[in-house]
Amino acid sequence: MLNCAKTELMYRVLYTALIFASYLYPVAADQTVVFTDVTERAGITFKHTDGRSGEFYYVEIVGSGAAFFDYDNDSDLDIYFVNGADLPGHHSDQRPANALYRNNGNGTFTDVTASAGVGDTGYGTGCCVGDIDNDGYLDLYVTNYGKNVLYRNHGDGTFSDVTADAHVGDERWGASCAFADYDRDGHLDLYVTNYVQFQLDRNVPYFFNGIRAYAEPQAFAGEPDVLYRNNGNATFTDVTQTAGVLNLRGRGLGVVWADYDNDGYPDIYVANDTNENCLFRNNRDGTFSDVAFYAGVGLSENGEMENGMGVDFEDYDNDGLLDIIVTNFEGQPATLYHNDGNGFFTDVSYVSGTGEKTLSSLGWGVHFFDYDNDGYKDIFIANGHVYDNVELFQPGVTYAQVNHLFRNRGDGSFQEVTIDAGLSQKEPSRGAAFGDYDNDGDIDILVTNSNGKPQLFRNDGGNRNHWIKVRAMGTVSNRAAIGARVEVMTEALSQVSEVKSGSGYLCQNDLIVHFGLGSSTVVEKLVVTFPAGTVYEMEQVPADQLIEIKEPKARQE
Repeated sequence: MLNCAKTELMYRVLYTALIFASYLYPVAADQTVVFTDVTERAGITFKHTDGRSGEFYYVEIVGSGAAFFDYDNDSDLDIYFVNGADLPGHHSDQRPANALYRNNGNGTFTDVTASAGVGDTGYGTGCCVGDIDNDGYLDLYVTNYGKNVLYRNHGDGTFSDVTADAHVGDERWGASCAFADYDRDGHLDLYVTNYVQFQLDRNVPYFFNGIRAYAEPQAFAGEPDVLYRNNGNATFTDVTQTAGVLNLRGRGLGVVWADYDNDGYPDIYVANDTNENCLFRNNRDGTFSDVAFYAGVGLSENGEMENGMGVDFEDYDNDGLLDIIVTNFEGQPATLYHNDGNGFFTDVSYVSGTGEKTLSSLGWGVHFFDYDNDGYKDIFIANGHVYDNVELFQPGVTYAQVNHLFRNRGDGSFQEVTIDAGLSQKEPSRGAAFGDYDNDGDIDILVTNSNGKPQLFRNDGGNRNHWIKVRAMGTVSNRAAIGARVEVMTEALSQVSEVKSGSGYLCQNDLIVHFGLGSSTVVEKLVVTFPAGTVYEMEQVPADQLIEIKEPKARQE
């Protein structure tokens, strides 16, 4: 075995060679990145069940999510799938259940659901992760049509259902969920969206142009969302009303936490189906104010309520301000809101080039991510219709649809590259989770499909450009550092992102923050601002590596 000195010399020589090679053989801007479907070879056999029996129960339309997270702290991303359940008139040979797949570290996964104890059999919808007890292991929250479930991670490969003790077992129709420390006390709080009031035993037949189909969301009263405050002992208190986030009209589907106004406190954006969306600004005193209408992000640019599904916050134009994207129903574009930096946003859906392309599709999962590592956040949208028989009454419209991948041109506009990137498959897609499951420096995509098998798309070629990944660990702040802001500066660009629990639609992305660096081989400056206000800085950081940053003990306000 090499000693430390020889090992360091070897890496220095290799690093120098890589830098020299990058100048001799610069990355071509037009080199195509291709996503390869590796689901089968990865050993993933999970299949989603929505329980359809021809009765068109409304609960069948929403699909379910998945999570990329490292539950066993071995530095390899594992996968959790949320499943539906049998409904009246549908009987599975084996009872549908959620599934946990452990990453073997060689591109394959092993189903460890039984040994881990996380095979919930409720009618599942979404999931998110966070370290609720700050013990260094990520816990798992699952939303259901019915009672939600909180699994505590014991750190030995097993979980326990602690829902009752934690007081987070809401029994309404839960959808997306996300953890964040909104009061900066070092303990993760939880926001859960609730959809509508639907009862299986009151399923009224609905017809579209004389053909039996699923009802429209307006046929049901909305359910209000719920905000739980962490009491500091892994139990929670419902503070929805006192915190000012009670929305009786409800119909929430997507949620994301982020500090859009750069005041150091996380805010909340909620995508609502057929109601105006909500932007809850954190008042920094334990309460929130809905400023969506004032900020220009509650309605479309025409002042219309849209069918909000999924949502994400990121800085797509590298101006230091987090922008918003919301997916919607067909006939409505995926709405892209540019953060103008003064408390206002501008709808740039059509100006950016994404509006026209998304008008004819029905979008769900969405995420800003840099798939080609050029330093600009691109956009992925998962598409699929709600009506499995839509072809019967809307000629030319299909249930299974092609997803969208938009490449950021770096000038505020986007180019659709879906087909060129190998993503031409048609599926009734719903959720999408993102992370570097094979640790090769580029971001891979996991897509969930309604009543079908998921798709794991491996990114092939994104790592031709340079990159850096940051894993933040809290000490004064919450251990998972959710809400930490990471800034990366090279000679060419300055980028910012945040550690986020939940986002998109029903899904959880990797908590490691990823940045593409283009041709830059060194990060001139890297800054992590933790939720407690503590700041950690590094300079002259070599590219193409994972940096782990532990929060300094000294707290800064």
